[in-house]
Amino acid sequence: MAAQGVSIDMIVQNVSTSSASTSDISFTLPESEGAAAVAAVRELQHEMGFADVLYTSHVGKLSLVGAGLRSNPNVAHRLFGALADAGINIEMISTSEIRISVITDQTDLADAVRSVHTAFALDADTEAVVYGGTGR
Repeated sequence: MAAQGVSIDMIVQNVSTSSASTSDISFTLPESEGAAAVAAVRELQHEMGFADVLYTSHVGKLSLVGAGLRSNPNVAHRLFGALADAGINIEMISTSEIRISVITDQTDLADAVRSVHTAFALDADTEAVVYGGTGR
């Protein structure tokens, strides 16, 4: 779809909750490209034979980035523990050697950023930069 002008940011595939013999594919992109993406995917529905297209614009994305992710599994444990302790539901997870990104409901994003900020002691007296976005 990128060739058609849609900028996919994060993509996740998993076993469908409705059937063990199918997969769900979820992706994020700028909200301004949502309608074009839905239209492009729907054009392929008959050819590819998938059941449905669902779209929501009420998502927030939090990313933890750093070279230490690769060598320190405690970082992921701390991230997911902080979100769990704050009652934040994770809708999607995407990982790489240097990044863990989670998708939450947009209304939970500020609390998610605060909880992760505290878990990594970024709310100390020293200045730190924390980025949290809406996925747009």
